[in-house]
Amino acid sequence: MTLFLLLAGYTFLYVPIALMLVFSFNDSRLLTVWTGFSWRWYVALWQDRALIEAGLLSLRIAALSATGATVLGAMAGFALARFGRFRGRGGLAAILAVPLVLPDAVAGLALLLLFVALERLVGWPAGRGAVTVTLAHMSFSLAYVAIVVQGRLAGAGVELEEAAADLGAPPGRVFRRVTLPLMAPALVSGWLLAFTLSLDDVVIASFTTGPGATTLPMVLFSSMKLGPTPEMFALASVVLGVVLLALLGAWLARVASAEAIPR
Repeated sequence: MTLFLLLAGYTFLYVPIALMLVFSFNDSRLLTVWTGFSWRWYVALWQDRALIEAGLLSLRIAALSATGATVLGAMAGFALARFGRFRGRGGLAAILAVPLVLPDAVAGLALLLLFVALERLVGWPAGRGAVTVTLAHMSFSLAYVAIVVQGRLAGAGVELEEAAADLGAPPGRVFRRVTLPLMAPALVSGWLLAFTLSLDDVVIASFTTGPGATTLPMVLFSSMKLGPTPEMFALASVVLGVVLLALLGAWLARVASAEAIPR
């Protein structure tokens, strides 16, 4: 019974993805009629400048917001894991916890009101666009990075850092040679998580962007009002292929590193 439920669950998840991949090569525009194999929708995707520009914009926003969120989240997570009890610790932890449970619509509306108020008070930002979307994504992504970094440092303990300090290493060298390498896996994981959250966001971006900056999820969401098309299937298949290649590369790197360890 357990095996049947497991197979049913995976079938429910992956069969639609497989059908999407198959029908991205369908020569017909109809989604329920197979008329032959064709690359026409991938060619149409390559020639769709609006989708390509939206995709590049989404990648730029995701990379910038993930980098900023990683830097700020790493500092917050390090403070919570290593500074012990300090004034404002509870407030910092509460501020970091709010984005994890706050609905996207509420967060997007609050950020929109913040940007409007700042524009009226100081004249910045001048309108909404890629900058405001980047700041908005950074504001909620850093909470996820902070949680990952805090968990990593809490699990690693302080023994190695204390041993390095006992051997005469100054605090700066202890951080560079011991703490930072311990944080490295969490920093990479946090950056990838923040990148994925930004690339996947629709609601907050819709509140904080303007007419000159439309991300790829927003374009797809607005296009879906008229129904899915094979070109959308082709785009989703390309994204799926990139993700699978990245996972394969990570797996091969892990296997290579495991084989390089002397037994």
